[in-house]
Amino acid sequence: MWDEARLVRPEHDVNSIQAETFRRTPLFALHRELGAKIVPFAGYEMPVQYPAGILAEHLHTRRFAGLFDVSHMGQALLVGSGAAAALETLVPGEIQGLASGAMRYTLFTTPTGGILDDLMVTNAGDHLFVVVNAACKTQDFAHLNKHLRGRCDIVELADKALLALQGPAAAAVMARLAPASAALRFLTGAEMTVSGISCFVTRSGYTGEDGFEISLPAAAAEKLARRLLAEPEVKPVGLGARDSLRLEAGLCLYGHDIDATTTPIEAGLAWTVGKRRRMEGGFAGSEVILGQLTAGASRRRVGIAPEGRAPARENTPITDRGGRRIGTVTSGGYGPTVEAPVAMGYVETESAAVGTIVQLVVRDVPRPAQVVALPFVKPRYVKG
Repeated sequence: MWDEARLVRPEHDVNSIQAETFRRTPLFALHRELGAKIVPFAGYEMPVQYPAGILAEHLHTRRFAGLFDVSHMGQALLVGSGAAAALETLVPGEIQGLASGAMRYTLFTTPTGGILDDLMVTNAGDHLFVVVNAACKTQDFAHLNKHLRGRCDIVELADKALLALQGPAAAAVMARLAPASAALRFLTGAEMTVSGISCFVTRSGYTGEDGFEISLPAAAAEKLARRLLAEPEVKPVGLGARDSLRLEAGLCLYGHDIDATTTPIEAGLAWTVGKRRRMEGGFAGSEVILGQLTAGASRRRVGIAPEGRAPARENTPITDRGGRRIGTVTSGGYGPTVEAPVAMGYVETESAAVGTIVQLVVRDVPRPAQVVALPFVKPRYVKG
């Protein structure tokens, strides 16, 4: 999951756009102080990069630890004894079976099997803690209120900020500021004090690296961000590197790789449909999704490795070796860690096998490429 909609090109500086009013996160002044390039993104003024640049930020996160401001994302609590059962009517994940402190990636699905958004759900004991994408949060909260009102209370956390600390040094940094964080494993969360601030911390993220997401009062966000940045391993990282990191990790970006026209099976997210849910159904679009689990889908999301150095961008046509169009690139760019262009896209199922030779039509010129296994980099989550 974690970031959403369409990443605005860096040249579209927010200062050049007069017609629209953009919101700011609690860290906006700090971003400016740190020399960030600010762009409009999902209705907010957000840092796309800092003076070091996207490449340096990407590699620093892979080697040490990067700090991301993800306060624009939507946070909410679902409160009440029926919250888990109610949420299961909207998502294919097993929510009722979540142990206390456990976290799950799941999807809001449509009646036709499409994906409204991807989200994270944590069993926080007496409530569910939910995080949704920024570009979708208004529709997501409306969706929750429409379908779950009366079965549980939906509490939007507009007064909360969200920070993501990602990278192999993240655990060591967190241990200094929050010793209790060492007890967390991948996809678990707990209330704890971080540098004297009461926070809800999950061991999660969307980079393929070990890391943490920290929900805290908006008024304390800058203080904690400065404290984290004071650690020698930590540097600020913007949306540009966040996008290249998640692409190398083979993770979907909502509005690009998944949307209301793609099903979880087509997207290679069949694992989000829980075992009990496969037997019982009962979620939006379950008939279509469970049917595809059995019969298969006509297309699949795949990894693509272009030959040479030229990247294939979103909407690049994919053809077979004979020139017949078989799909489209949904995310593409340069992978700094693998030092080569990387891409993801949808192709006809018959062409989805790893090793299949395809062509990417860039500026009307067919360029050779190959279907490869995802992810492009091995994830380094701490599960044990």
